[in-house]
Amino acid sequence: MNRTVHPSLTADDVVDPTRLDGATAQAVVTELIMIYDADGGLRGELAYGWGKLRRTAHCSLCSITHGLVRERRSWADWRCSVPVPVEALHRNERSPEVEEITGDRTPCVLACVDGAWVFVLGPGELDACDGDVDVFANVLAASLERVELSFPDGS
Repeated sequence: MNRTVHPSLTADDVVDPTRLDGATAQAVVTELIMIYDADGGLRGELAYGWGKLRRTAHCSLCSITHGLVRERRSWADWRCSVPVPVEALHRNERSPEVEEITGDRTPCVLACVDGAWVFVLGPGELDACDGDVDVFANVLAASLERVELSFPDGS
């Protein structure tokens, strides 16, 4: 899947979660975008698989969302339980604007808030989840709470 995500997004639209003010507090997340630290497509998947076998490639988001071959059931269940769209993209599927925002900070999670992007989780936080969907859900919830963001249902 190679599509443009939010074509009008620029680096100026990125919100630094450490600088949210009272006007942005209690803002509602309308979408999550997760970027894998791997390229998509047959070539990208084969390169990642080969690198994983050789222990030269690792994506902590891949470990959370996928087992050996397919998407984890626990991940699919979590994604369906979230009250906003959750988009997972590979590095080579990012729009230029999203690539400018995320740079080499992949894997990562971005939240859309009032049309702007908040960088919510980076490689370190995702690595700390150790491939566990429940831990990921808790880390994401804590990060959103810390910067005073919530999902539309108030969670």
